[in-house]
Amino acid sequence: MLFKARQRFDKYRIEGKLGEGGFAHVYRAMDTIEGVRVALKVPRPHLVNSDVLDDFRREVRLAAQLDHPNILQIKNASFVQDKFVIVYALGERTLDERMRTRISFDVMLDFAEQMLSAVAHAHHHRIIHCDIKPENMILFPNNRLRLADFGIARVAQRTLKASGSGTMGYMAPEQAMGRPSFRSDVFSLGLILWRMFTGQLPEWPFAWPPPGDEKARRRLHPDLIRLLQRALEVDPRKRFADADQMLTAFRALKRRALMFRSKGPAVNGKRSGRDWKAVRRQQFQQQFGKLLQTNCNCEKCDGPVAEGMHWCPWCGKHRPTHTGYSSFPIHCPRCHRGMKLDWRYCPWCYGAGFEPQTLRRLSDARYNARCSNPACDRKLLMPFMRYCPWCRKKVRKKWTVAGATDKCKSCGWGFLPAYWSHCPWCGKSP
Repeated sequence: MLFKARQRFDKYRIEGKLGEGGFAHVYRAMDTIEGVRVALKVPRPHLVNSDVLDDFRREVRLAAQLDHPNILQIKNASFVQDKFVIVYALGERTLDERMRTRISFDVMLDFAEQMLSAVAHAHHHRIIHCDIKPENMILFPNNRLRLADFGIARVAQRTLKASGSGTMGYMAPEQAMGRPSFRSDVFSLGLILWRMFTGQLPEWPFAWPPPGDEKARRRLHPDLIRLLQRALEVDPRKRFADADQMLTAFRALKRRALMFRSKGPAVNGKRSGRDWKAVRRQQFQQQFGKLLQTNCNCEKCDGPVAEGMHWCPWCGKHRPTHTGYSSFPIHCPRCHRGMKLDWRYCPWCYGAGFEPQTLRRLSDARYNARCSNPACDRKLLMPFMRYCPWCRKKVRKKWTVAGATDKCKSCGWGFLPAYWSHCPWCGKSP
């Protein structure tokens, strides 16, 4: 053990050990300058040499491209008191620890989508993680999952291999033989999902069906089982090509999986019951889902919500930050809602100004209104924006839901009383 509790280490005060692996020790510490708790990963000294440091520099620069709400960013990587230290934001616990207690089915599906989204984003940037496992998935408040060790994992794997250490864990067979690919990450995701849904971790030789198959058939929609089976094919050519393809397939069946679970498994050819809430939400999605872009689910009640909604219209939960899928390329660091590359301000939360990542005037079919500020140089607005993304002027327009005439009595924005119990824009109940 390198450090002890209450030991001072540069600006950090060590509070305890979080864990250790073949490559590094991980500590919980207080940053006495910023006043926040962080996780310190300190590689074992005998594994750090000039070649490893060169690898780290290359991998950290690659990982810096991955700006995504489900990827844990490195706060700092540097030498402190002759020790190489990697600093991360401190989460609540790992997915591995969370899976030792009961998880509701809707939260399982939410975790699955978040981890698939993270790896899909990396694969889109041509980056293979190589060490996807529950210990590298860190949970933050509101069930936010962030995948850690992007880039770092590959260096650790190469270093441990050279030192004769390392275990199979959640590794794909071809990766264990030194031939990792995007499909290897898909296999690792399949192992994690199977363990999360069934409580059983498949092991070599990964014959189908794996342990837990009977439980899977009782609780999982057949389409979800087929997705997992494809991800766990021993022959990588039969798997999903990458996590992005797997994510697309998962989203296409997620609603069916929820409905299957809420209605209960078939007994003698009949369902054991019918969840009226699920039926109502399904009807809402069919009529308004595409229009309102309700592509995400509330962390509390699992009702369909849109990125721009600040309250869940089904249970009234406040949503100051967004979790889940975003169709935008980047996100606001304050509210985690999506942004376009040419916006200067967050239109959802009045976030601070940003440096546009492109000078091009990007078009978008979702623009359907104009800013009222005569000095604004773009004047383009999307439905339910609170502020203009170009000039930051508050939007005075009372947004309505196309095809509906009802309005919230408090804020005047569009409201659907046939479905909603709370206004998703101001949180008030009718």
